[in-house]
Amino acid sequence: MKQTEQPAGTCPAIKSKIGGQALIEGIMMHGLGEAAMAVRLPDGSIDVETWPETPGRFFKAVTRVPFLRGIFNFISSMVTGYRCLSKSAEKSGLDLEDGEPGKFERWLEKTFGDQLMKVVAGAGMVLGVLAALALFLWLPALAVKGLSSLVSIPGLLMNILEGVIKLALFLIYMLLVSRMREIQRVFEYHGAEHKSIFCYENGLELTVENVRKQSRFHPRCGTSFLILILIISILVNSLISWQTVWVRTLLKLLLLPVVMGIGYVLLKLCGRYDNWLTRMIAWPGLKLQHLTTREPDSEQIEVAIAALKPVIPANREEDRW
Repeated sequence: MKQTEQPAGTCPAIKSKIGGQALIEGIMMHGLGEAAMAVRLPDGSIDVETWPETPGRFFKAVTRVPFLRGIFNFISSMVTGYRCLSKSAEKSGLDLEDGEPGKFERWLEKTFGDQLMKVVAGAGMVLGVLAALALFLWLPALAVKGLSSLVSIPGLLMNILEGVIKLALFLIYMLLVSRMREIQRVFEYHGAEHKSIFCYENGLELTVENVRKQSRFHPRCGTSFLILILIISILVNSLISWQTVWVRTLLKLLLLPVVMGIGYVLLKLCGRYDNWLTRMIAWPGLKLQHLTTREPDSEQIEVAIAALKPVIPANREEDRW
């Protein structure tokens, strides 16, 4: 892993391509062909792991196609994110429990051994995706269809009601999750991730004090991507017939790559440009980040800096968007 000099305060500001994700007591960052994760260990030290990100020919080709690159990048980010999340849980000691494990836990340990955390993380990802599809694609449509069988509702109003239900479910879910103590810690690391990237983009030296002064609300956040997907899906799904809920749900699934592709392009535009249009597009996601990010403490900022430093390119101009 090459060593890089940290940008001094005289460096010009840039729009960086570096992104990241909050983990369990840690942060993952990915840059131009390299990635790193830093985790606060139980003994208080920071463990830093780095690896090259070298996409194959197929992935490179697909990510050049406008509507396909959004969904492929999203899937790739999910896979990498869950792998890092699993590792961070192990390193931080979260998987260590007091007391004797039950019969089912012993069976899992015996069956999967050292791969147990990976299996649990993979199963959690699959179940999470299925639950999200049911919650945001099928359930709102079923609720509106059931209501329309009792009261005559015009098609346009049905689309609006479905969209309102989707957004309400999403906001309620985020609000409830944000009140969990363990998740609050993750959201604090999320804030540290954003602040450290802003510090680097602004050309400042990566110190705790400099990072602390930055905003925790970033326009290229994954939270913004999720809310964009919901809003775009409401608009796109308004073109689908309400004749059968199952057919409507299937068509929404088929259109999901298109929705994600549009959302990906809009998110990238918000990260690259700063004008009235991009600010309007980014506004819902930035507001939602009041729930998904929290102000970090000094130790969490130290972890963010440790994760960011290895992925900064030697030539700062290479990272200019």
